[in-house]
Amino acid sequence: MANADNPPASEDTIDALVIGSGPAGLMAAETLAKAGRRVTIIEGKPSAGRKFLMAGKSGLNLTKDEPLETFARAYGSAADWLYPMIAQLDPVEIMAFAEDLGQPIFTGTTGRVFPKVMKASPLLRAWLRRIDAQMRLRWRWTGFDGDMLAFDTPDGLQTISPNVTVLALGGASWSRLGSDGAWAPWLAQKNVELAPFKPSNMGFRVAWSDHMAPHFGTPLKNIALIAGDMRHRGEAVVSHRGLEGGGIYGVSSAVRDGAPLAFDLLPDRPVEGLISRLRKRPRKQTMTKALTGLGLDGLKRALLQEFARPLPEDPATLAALIKSLPIRHDGPRPLDEAISTAGGVPQAALDKGLMLRAIPGMFVAGEMLDWEAPTGGYLISGCLATGRWAGSHAALYR
Repeated sequence: MANADNPPASEDTIDALVIGSGPAGLMAAETLAKAGRRVTIIEGKPSAGRKFLMAGKSGLNLTKDEPLETFARAYGSAADWLYPMIAQLDPVEIMAFAEDLGQPIFTGTTGRVFPKVMKASPLLRAWLRRIDAQMRLRWRWTGFDGDMLAFDTPDGLQTISPNVTVLALGGASWSRLGSDGAWAPWLAQKNVELAPFKPSNMGFRVAWSDHMAPHFGTPLKNIALIAGDMRHRGEAVVSHRGLEGGGIYGVSSAVRDGAPLAFDLLPDRPVEGLISRLRKRPRKQTMTKALTGLGLDGLKRALLQEFARPLPEDPATLAALIKSLPIRHDGPRPLDEAISTAGGVPQAALDKGLMLRAIPGMFVAGEMLDWEAPTGGYLISGCLATGRWAGSHAALYR
């Protein structure tokens, strides 16, 4: 079992060091241990896997049960780079991984895979027992001291020089759970050129008019979200802060990078049919009743009023707005509120085994790498896959 009670390891006893105890770090640690390396895990927080446990509060979506080629495309511009890693630990393997830890799984109607207990803690406990590595809690990496790694620990400053290291410190969101991006300047000092951090899977700020207040917290269902050339079916939530939810996250990267956002409020209705219905509207019928008759609920009518005031009387113009309502916003929510981040260590800074070219013997995994993916099982899967890849290559380093 992972142990935080052993005396501090001296520099000459550290063989394989893993910094970070999220899914990428733990997978790297297990892979190193299976290869016969003596593993020490260092975690800055008082307990392991805090962001992993937070993900479990919404059910712990481990992966998505879909063909590998389809699955890999979710990683966008990083798909070709990550493909060998994902193929080595694909959705089928991840499902088997959970089952092997005594956690039965089920697949939802959308293909998302969850533990039947719908939380992360039982899986994490079983995983830590199986890894059986030394663990140092409350050891916070503070950068380099010459060629050594420096740590702020309960016993003061400690410096160590492991034979091989895997960094799995997360991205730059959810700093209270340990992913704060503090590592970026330390790697930059070692001539590692980093890609700037950007929020991913985040909401957008909207300065709502007062008439939207009654709808705060209401889910916006059965819509299609349009971001440039991208069209995505999903849901959104209107909150006092703006727009958030799975549908928003699905297009958030494109919108963040400049694509205009629009909603198709009736995605299953062709525009021609809406025009025909609106042309037949009785002269004395109110606009509210006409829109309700088309199938627009109170929230969708409010959004029309918010972003297309005054509503046009012309049937063709109004139908076009219903099918593609431009959504004005004030940009993404702050980086630390994002579910994940883009940016970090780019492919160019690494060899094929995810070792930093500028720092031999130091490998990187998980959200520290410059990739992003939508929610729906892809994030944890990517962390697990890169963790195994980095761990397997680190195990060969001497």
